[in-house]
Amino acid sequence: MPVGSLGTVKGVEIGQLEQTGAEMILGNTYHLSLRPGEDVVRALGGLHEFFGWQGPILTDSGGFQIFSLAKLMRLDEEGALFRSHIDGSTVHLSPERAIKIQEILGSDIAMVLDHVVALPNDRKTLEDAMLRSVRWAKRSLAAASYAAQNVGQKIFAIVQGGLDPVLRRQCSEALAEMNFPGYAIGGLSVGESPQEMYDAIDMTVPHLPTDKPRYLMGVGRPIDILNGIERGIDMFDCVMPTRNGRNAQAFTDTGTLRLRNAQYQRDDQPLEENCPCPACKRSRGYLRHLFMANEMLGPILLTIHNLTYYQRLVTGARKAIEENRFVEFKKTREEHWTCSGNP
Repeated sequence: MPVGSLGTVKGVEIGQLEQTGAEMILGNTYHLSLRPGEDVVRALGGLHEFFGWQGPILTDSGGFQIFSLAKLMRLDEEGALFRSHIDGSTVHLSPERAIKIQEILGSDIAMVLDHVVALPNDRKTLEDAMLRSVRWAKRSLAAASYAAQNVGQKIFAIVQGGLDPVLRRQCSEALAEMNFPGYAIGGLSVGESPQEMYDAIDMTVPHLPTDKPRYLMGVGRPIDILNGIERGIDMFDCVMPTRNGRNAQAFTDTGTLRLRNAQYQRDDQPLEENCPCPACKRSRGYLRHLFMANEMLGPILLTIHNLTYYQRLVTGARKAIEENRFVEFKKTREEHWTCSGNP
């Protein structure tokens, strides 16, 4: 899912976003509640009309901001009290408030509010955050209105527990008993190594329902996506394709190209021969020129390319699974990325 926290995937118009192959996009409850405010979004027709996107939309609850904006936040059992990073005003986000905002926004999938902490961390902190996340999930489910559920909004739970297998299992089993429509694995990509993250997925997925979507939150190197798919993950989101694109980095099957490097100045090749995106209709040398000249078209084109690449990657993985050759598919890409030194 491309990330559009504030109602836009940066620099990409909706028609261009559709052409990347994206089917679902992501918004953020915390950020949209600050700007422009959920009531403004509702007055403008709801999140789909506001975005201009008619496909599914998932809204994150603001739980990640408990981690990322920790210096501006005070936490207790009731919820999180933020000092707005925009104007310093006070913003209170409880499990009930997070669900209410998402109902007003009108997203298709709403996430429960969870307690995210940094890794590594001591077991007491991890256990407290996990148990609080379970209690908040129960409150979130209870807060959901019949009206929102009747129009199709689904609520996903979020598994916490750090890198501790006992805590991950305990959280997974407790949330599974609540029978949510889908389950996310949260609290990763917050300081742990890639292998530790894979281990955490391995210790979580077996305890989640097999007939419900599994969503790995905020994780998105191409190699991480394939390792997640291998472990049973269905859904992903990450800012990497857009953020890296704005910083002149293009993802390809042969590794990451850093287009500010002088080696691309006279390079007349496209980023990738088989990519249908508009960036690949121009040369690497031209794309480098756009960045060196600070032209806004450069970040736009590389963002579109990276989003297209991610969709091509997961589409290829899906086809490989259907044809029973996913292991080969993953191995081939790993070898290319390893040889380039840029997985």
